[in-house]
Amino acid sequence: MSLIQPVQNFSYSYHYDEPLCFSKIEDAIYQLLMETQDIFSREIIYICIGTDRATGDCLGPLTGTKLKTYVPSAFIYGTLEEPVHAVNLIKTLEDIKEKYSHPLLIAVDACLGNSDRIGYINVRKGALKPGTALKKELPEVGDFHISGVVNTGGFLEHMVLQNTRLYTVYRMADTIAKGLFLFHSRLVKKQVQKNKES
Repeated sequence: MSLIQPVQNFSYSYHYDEPLCFSKIEDAIYQLLMETQDIFSREIIYICIGTDRATGDCLGPLTGTKLKTYVPSAFIYGTLEEPVHAVNLIKTLEDIKEKYSHPLLIAVDACLGNSDRIGYINVRKGALKPGTALKKELPEVGDFHISGVVNTGGFLEHMVLQNTRLYTVYRMADTIAKGLFLFHSRLVKKQVQKNKES
């Protein structure tokens, strides 16, 4: 769970209720990743951060669980069954480093922001800083990241997380997972096309 930065710092930002929001997220992810060098020679790792013990912080695990049903072959860390959170994040990152030589990490996490930003999904290049909303010192995660504003920040964050509407988090997780699924499928097709051409 992180604190959101001002919206102008984000490359893309969409409300989950916008028409075809998942398609916009797919395009945003694809555009950002196509700027990455050696994208087709790197394994994509999805790391969905959060815990199922707080409604507001379950965006990551919910997204990971849904994405796993859409793309069972994808490398996904962080589901409702096996969440990635403050306690095991460092160990998870160490495991990824040992298992993959030069992976590209896509991080997903919930964040807190202003009340008028609740429901917005942000796609941005660079790492996110999990735990900042709760004053936790954790390593930065991701070559780029997706964050969803689940509630307001600035006061009694623990209580805010416990009192976040599951409906909002569920809708956002579903939208993010669909966007990631479409992106993953598009990337695989592009990879096959490139292999045929070479």
